[in-house]
Amino acid sequence: SYPCPGQCLYCPTEKEMPKSYLSNEPAVMRAIASRFDPYLQVQNRLRSLELNGHETDKIELIVMGGTFSYLPKAYQKKFIAECFRACNEYSVHKVLKVKKFVKSGDLGEKLLKEQKKNERAKHRIVGLTLETRPDYIDEKEILNFRKLGCTRVELGVQSIFDDILEKNKRGHLVQRTIEATKLLKDAGFKINYHIMPGLPGSDLKRDREMFEKLFSDPNFQPDMLKIYPTVVVRNSALYHQWKNKKYAPLTDAQFEEFILKVKNEIIPPYVRIARLVRDVPTTSIIAGPTVSNLRQVIAHRSRCRCIRCREVRANYKIEEEIIFDRIDYNASGGREIFLQYVSVQNDNCHAFPPLNKGRVRERSFPKQKLFALLRLRIPNNKNKDHFIPALRNAALVREVHTYGKLTAIDKIDKTSPQHIGLGKKLIQEAEKITQKEFGFKKIVIISGIGVRNYYRKLGYKLKDTYLVKNL
Repeated sequence: SYPCPGQCLYCPTEKEMPKSYLSNEPAVMRAIASRFDPYLQVQNRLRSLELNGHETDKIELIVMGGTFSYLPKAYQKKFIAECFRACNEYSVHKVLKVKKFVKSGDLGEKLLKEQKKNERAKHRIVGLTLETRPDYIDEKEILNFRKLGCTRVELGVQSIFDDILEKNKRGHLVQRTIEATKLLKDAGFKINYHIMPGLPGSDLKRDREMFEKLFSDPNFQPDMLKIYPTVVVRNSALYHQWKNKKYAPLTDAQFEEFILKVKNEIIPPYVRIARLVRDVPTTSIIAGPTVSNLRQVIAHRSRCRCIRCREVRANYKIEEEIIFDRIDYNASGGREIFLQYVSVQNDNCHAFPPLNKGRVRERSFPKQKLFALLRLRIPNNKNKDHFIPALRNAALVREVHTYGKLTAIDKIDKTSPQHIGLGKKLIQEAEKITQKEFGFKKIVIISGIGVRNYYRKLGYKLKDTYLVKNL
């Protein structure tokens, strides 16, 4: 277990555990059972998912725990290479055990070899997420993340107010978050902010102001959110402040009402709330919100328009009419264009305005389903001087995602909207917008390793770890 550079008040420090994680959290318990071996962790997780009836040939892998950027580069390469190797060699019929990792040879070459295999493997990593701090993101780290195959970055933002960051000993100010966000977006990454209501020095009024600013100030505009209420756990500096009555956390009732208002009144439809609470067991929470199923608790009162609340799951019907919609907004010195396929108007929702008839107006669609989305970025100054040659003079597709029941690669399922051409149509629309509206002659897609061949079929070629197409 490597140390963490942070000294945050709220963060627990448990011996031989990744910083900020506890040994009784589900993800950590799975890691312990696999002796923290990445190969075993991935294979055991695949086995568990298959036993529960899930398809596992398209994998979104999240590497959790601490500050990944702080770990030695050799360890990073070996860890990720082992994740790819575990997918490439996985078979549900085999007894799970670690095949010895041969240490001889260049780690970078081993990683590339396993990535290349994964392009055609049965179990493909279609997205790789790494967690880090904003103050560890620079051009060098972005190049490193791309070589590892990373497509999405989770940033430990926690707050966007300098006084609160200082009071909680975060170790950086909000300007580093602004800079990291722009660097990542201009390199095509999807961005997931970790945000913590209830931090020492804040209150519900300031927390609401923070959420409003996240989506009104172009410096931020994350694509996803993980909202973690501040809780008091042992082995943290905050525990001693609470014990000395110098800190009072939010109650369950306060947090519930606050989140409901944030979801109903602030979150735009191009954002996905991935989590509302951490997996910290109730037995480990000394003070603060303990509700673990908040999403279910507030569901009957929620009018949330976020992606997770709208995405179609098992409720797809092949005869459903699907329409196209577009939302434009400014972010980090560029223009973001959010394209989506949604269900048509029904009795409880309003239809979207026709294409090109207005932008980012208030909408209400509590029962409207989201089938597919694409995030297109028009960077400032066309990325003319970007440090990655492939991205110069190019528009960026940062995400393409079709929702519904997971469908096996190259198969069609009448109960799922996957593999019926929605993603391809969104890419064609993005190409048209890129060329006709903004005059770009090149478009670039940040791609998970396991999706490269899909884009190759659409005329894209691999360059500098991205998929590139001249228009």
